[in-house]
Amino acid sequence: MQKNSIGYIVVFAGIVCVVCSALVSVTAVSLKPRQDANLLLDKQKKVLSVAGLIGEGSSPTAEEVETIFSENIDMQVIDVKNGTVAEGADIGNLLAYDQQAVSKTSDGGYDAPKNKAKVARIPNYVVMYTIKDGEGNPAQYVLPVESMGLWGTMYGFLALDTDGNTIKGLTFYKDKETPGLGAEINNPSWKAKWPGRLVYGESGSVDIKVIKGAAGSVEEAPYNVDGLSGATLTSNGVTNLFEFWMGEEVFGPLIANLTGEGSNA
Repeated sequence: MQKNSIGYIVVFAGIVCVVCSALVSVTAVSLKPRQDANLLLDKQKKVLSVAGLIGEGSSPTAEEVETIFSENIDMQVIDVKNGTVAEGADIGNLLAYDQQAVSKTSDGGYDAPKNKAKVARIPNYVVMYTIKDGEGNPAQYVLPVESMGLWGTMYGFLALDTDGNTIKGLTFYKDKETPGLGAEINNPSWKAKWPGRLVYGESGSVDIKVIKGAAGSVEEAPYNVDGLSGATLTSNGVTNLFEFWMGEEVFGPLIANLTGEGSNA
């Protein structure tokens, strides 16, 4: 076959495509364990960060993260509908548990009522991270939360004091928000405005909101947080996140039980 013929060019191109595809596939398969390990490590860092166990922007080694995490955190499976610890539930590796993927299966979750956060499915189980004090008692609770932002779903962790009301931290580990605008949800200076704010008002309703403009200090505005300039829909998404996840449809029963106000506490 002549090298300048159409047949030769087509065959050569086909061989190159097959070889390149094989190399990409082999590389992807060989790197997957490392990628999975990095994802789990990043989840641990986010939980530690939102709980204040590692500094914002710090770079601890994988070994340091593992040590801090194992010494300070207990993971528990929560039955969402009942708001109780599901002692007998077997969901595999708790750290690797993917509640978004599981909730989409027929037996892993159920349809959510219409909500502003635009969450379609609620998982039967979630993993709660209990931060322990020096004596091994609960000091904080970290819960997984999500809501629709401007361009996609924002996934994060919310840290609460043991009163179930005082916010200790809020962080997001995955979002599609616009850099410089909605993506400011990951700006340390904005995240620093959350600790000390309150979720529930005196009537028990979810009162925390992200407002337009400056909210003021925790003492001045315990239920309000500064809005993100030029990112109204993202700001609304954060407000909707609290309204849905901390309401009666999801974590309301859990909070009642954790604080001794529920029937199953």
